[in-house]
Amino acid sequence: MTDTPTCAVCGRRRRPDLPPAEALTWIHDNERGRVRFTCPECARAHLRSIEAKLAAEYW
Repeated sequence: MTDTPTCAVCGRRRRPDLPPAEALTWIHDNERGRVRFTCPECARAHLRSIEAKLAAEYW
């Protein structure tokens, strides 16, 4: 994958020089055939919605 992952919620871009353990904190999701990434901060803020499998437009 050549594109830098970008958070679908806040637009933050994942730095390519992140340590592997920190890079794994980003969430990768397939929703309606589209790949989405969510940064750790947005994932924490929307954890209940993510766990409930609510569509992202309801967060």
